Amino acid sequence: MLKANYHTHTVLCDGKNTAEEMVKRALDLGFEHLGFSGHMDPGVHMDWPTYVAEVSRLQGIYGERLDILMGVELDIVYDPSCCPEAEYVIGSTHFLPTDKGLMAVDWTYEVLQQLCLESFGGDWYALARAYYELEAQVYDRTHCSFVGHFDLVTRFNDQAHDFDETDPRYTGPALEAMKHLVEQGVPFEINCGGVNRGRKAELYPRHELLHALHDFGGEILINSDAHQAEKLDGGFDVAIATAIECGFTHVNILAHDLVGGVEFRQLALDAL
Repeated sequence: MLKANYHTHTVLCDGKNTAEEMVKRALDLGFEHLGFSGHMDPGVHMDWPTYVAEVSRLQGIYGERLDILMGVELDIVYDPSCCPEAEYVIGSTHFLPTDKGLMAVDWTYEVLQQLCLESFGGDWYALARAYYELEAQVYDRTHCSFVGHFDLVTRFNDQAHDFDETDPRYTGPALEAMKHLVEQGVPFEINCGGVNRGRKAELYPRHELLHALHDFGGEILINSDAHQAEKLDGGFDVAIATAIECGFTHVNILAHDLVGGVEFRQLALDAL
């Protein structure tokens, strides 16, 4: 069993449970590491001092039983200076800039459809290209520790079927962005959120992209993207099996070192 999650949301942003409830659930599951990663983006952003105070409080109470890390999910279009004490950063792309301002790719299908019609003339492949051209900049803009839900632009595609995710018009820009980020040394998360909430049949990134990530020499973490306590380990079994199928032999975790810094460590997938 994987005993760590680093993509965790609470009532301090758009989650359903308090941070302390998430800690207690992690302890019930036998977790060894729990990373909080509240949103900081144009649509959902926390009161940062309140977040820092609460996570610090929990570190003080539970720190001997659970390694609690204070991270952030920082959107590519948001200001990195908003989260100065973050111990790690998830770099995510939820929005695309348009002539009319920022528009979300994952909020509602109606918003995404409006974005496609008004900014890309109804061309879904042009929208996908623009998304991945922006996604390719996620490390440069956020200095992220790892990339969050790389292909989030497909959030509604299982139902809408607006583009073929195996079409070169889609995969070309996606692979270009992925290769660039791997060359920058940025790990990618396997994000279970779409699967564990019943929204997607496949993980982020989907299996063809995960195969490519392995072939590019990329590194992975596995995260549940939990917005409620019962999903804290949701989808881990699927993610582990998929990672092995795609050729990965290990997964990365984050942990505090002996002097309080945060470091990457590797766990063998066949031991989980």
